[in-house]
Amino acid sequence: MDFDEAVNYLLSLGHETLTIKLGLKTTELLLQALGNPEQSFTAVQIAGTNGKGSTAAFLDSICRNARVRTGLYTSPHLQSITERIKIDGVDVSRDAFARCVTQVRLAAESLLTNGTLTALPTFFEQVTAIGLVAFREAGIQLAILETGLGGRLDSTTAANASVCAITQLSFDHEEYLGHTIEDIAAEKAAIIRAGSRVVIGKQQEKALAVILQRCEEMGVVPFVDGCRSTIVDVSADGRFSVVFETETIRYEKTRLSLRGQHQVENAAVAIQLAEVLNSEGFSISPAATIAGIEHASHPGRLEFIRSEPTFLLDGAHNPAGALALHGFLNDFAKRPLTIVFGAMRDKRLEEIAETLFPLADNLVLTTINNPRSATIDTLISLAERFASGRVTETSMSNKAVDTALDLTPSSGMICITGSLYLIGETRQWIQERSFNSGS
Repeated sequence: MDFDEAVNYLLSLGHETLTIKLGLKTTELLLQALGNPEQSFTAVQIAGTNGKGSTAAFLDSICRNARVRTGLYTSPHLQSITERIKIDGVDVSRDAFARCVTQVRLAAESLLTNGTLTALPTFFEQVTAIGLVAFREAGIQLAILETGLGGRLDSTTAANASVCAITQLSFDHEEYLGHTIEDIAAEKAAIIRAGSRVVIGKQQEKALAVILQRCEEMGVVPFVDGCRSTIVDVSADGRFSVVFETETIRYEKTRLSLRGQHQVENAAVAIQLAEVLNSEGFSISPAATIAGIEHASHPGRLEFIRSEPTFLLDGAHNPAGALALHGFLNDFAKRPLTIVFGAMRDKRLEEIAETLFPLADNLVLTTINNPRSATIDTLISLAERFASGRVTETSMSNKAVDTALDLTPSSGMICITGSLYLIGETRQWIQERSFNSGS
């Protein structure tokens, strides 16, 4: 298969958000058929409700600055599926991606033909396997795996990571993970295995109790909030300078590359993970750690695109993410502020709308090209309750951006938010507009 054929094959498996099938058995059988690529390298798995992707990006940048050959697996992608699989910080090539898809497809179809499986592995199961095969092919030393959903039954857990981390937990995907913070914590904490090294970020008391119980059951002594942070200052665009300190090392004033105060905790978890890896035989110096924190990249998360007006892209898709964005906009947004909002219907839309809509001088509501998209009628009903500025609507995301540009003077800001899928639909157009305008 060439690249386009590979993508079309994966899309034929069904939309990843509608074909979720939690469980490890299928992925484990698929990996066995592929010669267990996950056994070719050390793996770190990062789970959590918010911050797991940013923590993974920080850790990947740290390790690359320490000259560790890395593979980074994240989801979802914004513009190209190759974004999900990075090797030494670069998206996997289209040719390599197609080769790996071909291998995985043949293995999956063979398992179906011989009766080992009764259905083809899902989109996410196969893409996870593709990532691990690509990492083996590239000869990486360390795989950094962002958990897709939950932990206990997520495909990435089949990689049997020897080091793991759990970032902030809050409510999201309750239909799969449970309706209490304890249920959600139990699903996430299941990535902790006997003999693994574990870093736990700041948690609610009830969530932490569940995670610590899992550690005790597995005979694991975790690192709990083991990296202290002191904020020194903050730039005009929301980049915090921080002094980090663990039990053994003090990291002097470090300017985080990712914006927002919530990234301080994500960086602290990444620093603790780097120290764990250092003790496991990877040579990661404090200088490499600082450089990694200062140069990490995570598109679509408080990402500025310089233009007139300025664009801010942030996929705040749950209440905790909305609160983080709220704090950032309060402190750093230009005015007037236009918010373009589109989200999935199965999210806690009322809480998100109550947090974000009052901030907007102009609120532009839109649907997303996704079967889970919230309808315009749903969003309008929320705007009637929570919006304080002008409200407009459109059925297409590109038209929503055009509308926002019409409403926002060059001195203002346009914030695209509500879903990473909305960011994915609009980001390339916004980048091209910014480039073509010379801003």
